Amino acid sequence: MVKINGKQLDLAGKPLEKYLESAGYDPKRIAVERNGAILPKARYSETILSDGDEIEIVSFVGGG
Repeated sequence: MVKINGKQLDLAGKPLEKYLESAGYDPKRIAVERNGAILPKARYSETILSDGDEIEIVSFVGGG
């Protein structure tokens, strides 16, 4: 199980990039933290989610 933004999901063994696409995230407008460390956008496609991972996804919102 992988915890994403506080929810336990059965995503172990799946690529992070595929999860982001399926969940409707725009990679240009988010930041991803994996187990307490910021994950560079260039690594989203090569990152395979592991059992016990804790992922936080933050969306950037424009405004003024």
